[in-house]
Amino acid sequence: MGGFAKAGLRRLHDAMAQHVARGHAPGLVTLVNRGGETHVDAVGLKAAGGTPMARDTIFRIASMTKPVAAAAAMILVEEGRLRLDDSVMPYLPELADMRVIRSLSGPVEDTVAAKRAISLRDLLTFRLGAGAIMAPPGTYPLQAAQEAAGIAPGPGLTKVAPDIYLRRLASVPLVHQPGEGWLYHTGADVLGVLIARATGKSLGAFLEERIFGPLGMKDTGFSVPAAKLDRLASAYQGDGDTQALKLWDDAADSQWARPPVFEAGGGGLVSTADDYLAFCRMMLGKGKLGGVRILSRPSVELMTSDQLTAEQRASAPVFFRDSLSWGFGLSVCLRRTELWETPGRFGWDGGYGTSGYSDPREDMVGILLTQRMMDSPSAPAAYSDFWTMAYAALDD
Repeated sequence: MGGFAKAGLRRLHDAMAQHVARGHAPGLVTLVNRGGETHVDAVGLKAAGGTPMARDTIFRIASMTKPVAAAAAMILVEEGRLRLDDSVMPYLPELADMRVIRSLSGPVEDTVAAKRAISLRDLLTFRLGAGAIMAPPGTYPLQAAQEAAGIAPGPGLTKVAPDIYLRRLASVPLVHQPGEGWLYHTGADVLGVLIARATGKSLGAFLEERIFGPLGMKDTGFSVPAAKLDRLASAYQGDGDTQALKLWDDAADSQWARPPVFEAGGGGLVSTADDYLAFCRMMLGKGKLGGVRILSRPSVELMTSDQLTAEQRASAPVFFRDSLSWGFGLSVCLRRTELWETPGRFGWDGGYGTSGYSDPREDMVGILLTQRMMDSPSAPAAYSDFWTMAYAALDD
């Protein structure tokens, strides 16, 4: 299989440089890998008015953490330490005897008992019954209950320890019966707590031992050591209607400069383009990278296959449109409706401005790392331009 056409790579660079010049973000890093070729391009600055962006710049990868946490869970499944359809209650007793709201538009107190316990499969597929309610704030009483309990998914890091988080989560009714619907995000955070309790280690320690260390992902973790802080990009968000850049997390005094209280399986990791490439190539290699095997081929095939019903996909059109679905901790492509959508392609985006997907049919990995937070669930133009240009650069 071929690599990339030089003219296409130049167009990709020019398109990304234009986004930086227009103020989308101070800088970014792109990586495309195919047919033994890897091309990395660092554009702009790590912070406004700061030093140049570099190949080894560290980014907050947000929800690109989710596939990593899912892979860690499958390691435990393969070892018989967890089972997909067993109840998670032996490790997460806080979530026993959950209640389910009778109607999303009704009062929070009007509930029925959950018909069954939450399973590991529910966490991996985001069908546990808890998660982001994709409606304007104040639309439903349950949204206010989530906010009051401090469990509503949002851009900030969880500020409480896992035990407290689970108790708060259990205090709010589920949106639907376990296994019946799809809601974004929360399943991955709960999954991280489950992994930690099942292994008797912190989530970060288990990931380092079983994934990061073996794959050589030396710059990936839940915090940035002091010696590496000069490589961390500052993070920005659009400022209201003007969309002018506003500093959100200064690298010099970052939230990620110290170990977090809650190691979030849903979005807490930092990483680099080359580190995340190692994870993606392992997944493309059906669980193996070089001489290192992380997962079995059947596990990767299960993770990257469609796990939702048509009704569940239709309930989340912002995420799935009519071409995508969900596997274990990641998105999977069902059919081509965009230039870059190959059936079987899998991966996910990060709300702090990142995107990473693997394409088995093309033997391709693409990674986009920016420090501009997403303004909505819809991908910004920089994302679509990156993927358009990356696929247009394929040299067959």
